[in-house]
Amino acid sequence: MEATAAPPQIAELRPGQRFRGVYACVRKDRLSARNGSIYLTLELRDRSGSIPARVFREVDRLGARFERGDAIRVSGKVERFRGELVAEVDEIEPLDGAELDPAEFLPAAYRDASELEGFLEHLTREVHDAPLREVVERVLFTEPVGAEFRRAPCTRAGHHAYVGGLVEHTVAVGTLVGEVCQLHPRLNSDVLMAAALLHDVGKTREFSYGAEFGITEEGRLIGHLALGAEIVGSAAGGLPPERRAALLHCVLSHHGADGNRSGAGGRGFGTPEALALYRLNALDAGVKGALEQGL
Repeated sequence: MEATAAPPQIAELRPGQRFRGVYACVRKDRLSARNGSIYLTLELRDRSGSIPARVFREVDRLGARFERGDAIRVSGKVERFRGELVAEVDEIEPLDGAELDPAEFLPAAYRDASELEGFLEHLTREVHDAPLREVVERVLFTEPVGAEFRRAPCTRAGHHAYVGGLVEHTVAVGTLVGEVCQLHPRLNSDVLMAAALLHDVGKTREFSYGAEFGITEEGRLIGHLALGAEIVGSAAGGLPPERRAALLHCVLSHHGADGNRSGAGGRGFGTPEALALYRLNALDAGVKGALEQGL
């Protein structure tokens, strides 16, 4: 008996090909043609890419079965329209939640996970202050945070917006810290490196996972800065108060200081390390965003 062929991924679709597969619907619009007929335009996505799709027949029946953000089982044919591939859809079935595996739909990091893990371990060893290093290890290398840290994206649609994006960004910022501390040896390299490795840890509780990345209720109401400070603060209870405060200040101000204090450089930062982390975080996020999405 022959094995059933695996459903095609979007990157494998070719003009003229009939297909049936499970995809995430990340866009759904109801439009009117010039002749007055109603049709749907969709964007279907899996981990290999995305493709525009259209529904011209039984629009009301099929459209009532799903919403944007749902995972759906789609049948149709691939055509070429104005130089681009388009899926002409003739059947849509809703997908039961028990059948949903987010890994089938969410984009993933291009870099090898074991390689990133090795870099993360190396950068952690660069925190030479033992109590600080223990805080990093307690947060990033134990549960429940450890696994979520390696799964989370950095953003939903901006830089590093894919599974594993958070650890990739963290490794990049930590690598930049090593370079800037050689250029500016007066910086407290232990505080800055520990803060770089922990600065976005609140994102482990900010995102939800399904056919696309979502936001948890605490992510929406509290945000990853405060969530990160809660996680780090709990793990850092054994640090001297001034060291704990310096670490938490970096975590809380890595998107910018509140501007109400006269800090380093007159920009509201309380320490040079906080200012450095703010700049390095913005550097990696900005360059990565430009490379992925353009200027």
